[in-house]
Amino acid sequence: MSTSARYDFDTVIDRRGTWCVQWDGVAERFGVDGLLPFTISDMDFETAPEVLSALRARLSHGVLGYTTWQHEDFLSAIGHWYATRYGTGIDTGRVVYGPSVLSQLSQLLQMWTAEGEGVVTHTPVYDGFRKAVTGLGRELRGVPLGDTASLERELARDDAKVLVLCSPHNPTGRVWTEAELRETASLARRYGVAVVCDEIHADFVHEGYTHVPYVRVAGDGRWAVITSASKSFNFPALTGSYGIIGDPADRAEYLRRMETAEGLASPAVLALTAHIAAYRSGGEWLDALRAYIAENLALVAERLNGAFPELAWEPPQAGYLAWIDLRPLGVDDEALQRVLIEREKVAIMPGEVYGAPGFVRLNVGCPRSKVLAGVSALVRALEG
Repeated sequence: MSTSARYDFDTVIDRRGTWCVQWDGVAERFGVDGLLPFTISDMDFETAPEVLSALRARLSHGVLGYTTWQHEDFLSAIGHWYATRYGTGIDTGRVVYGPSVLSQLSQLLQMWTAEGEGVVTHTPVYDGFRKAVTGLGRELRGVPLGDTASLERELARDDAKVLVLCSPHNPTGRVWTEAELRETASLARRYGVAVVCDEIHADFVHEGYTHVPYVRVAGDGRWAVITSASKSFNFPALTGSYGIIGDPADRAEYLRRMETAEGLASPAVLALTAHIAAYRSGGEWLDALRAYIAENLALVAERLNGAFPELAWEPPQAGYLAWIDLRPLGVDDEALQRVLIEREKVAIMPGEVYGAPGFVRLNVGCPRSKVLAGVSALVRALEG
């Protein structure tokens, strides 16, 4: 039996009525209820059976009191994942905990920047980054993806304090090479800019590409990695993320802020349970899921390029988000969204959300039947 045959990703699970943002919250963003959604980046799959089994076992204990994340079970599971998945040893004494990746980002920005100072990131930019940066009164400064000259120019500005690096990149799915990461780390050190590297999409790097953990290239500069198993194993509703902070004094300050100012000394015990099970026992399920997602992306390419060869669309290097450049078709973004919503009854994220008009972002982390429905609706809408 093949690995993929051991897991069922084709069965459609009804998520309506579960307070689900993607399904139950679609009207809030698109103004119409009942749309077939391909939006927020969670998946329509059950998490790994190994994770569910661990959660059930923990619940059967019955006592759900205050807990701690600073124990060997959790820390060694993270170390095991980095060692076996990425061939990279980490110092688990540098690990920190947080309720979410964006919460960690907010804390680090407050530690390392002051109001009005510059935070650099690549464009197009994940909207969560933009909200976190501007919501704190910092100035978001975008540089085009792959434009090293523009990156250096922005980092060299006197009030540039933090580079928010997304590795792999969201929304494009770009995987950074080790040489690119080393150059980025070197530039940040040269100009005294701290790096916050979000690696939450790292486990979804596709065949032919390799994720290089930032800890491998960071060096002596001020830096932090923020990530979580919740993206890979689809349990964001449990909350829970972790980070790795390079400087011991910065780590101590982060923990002080989280435990005192934020009152977050006790993590969600089910998030810890899920992380440990995922990192110790969930690798086979994740590999099967990655193969399934790759086939979903290939289906999108086949349908899109069959209808519009001029798009020459290629699947992303990582992730389950199909970032599609529609500019060769000269599409009117607002008109396209009207057709998608009013006629096709689907919700697909417009590129404008990420500062990139002319694009759409289609979430294919779902059963193949839903992917087919979504890409077919997009093709029909583009055909008029």
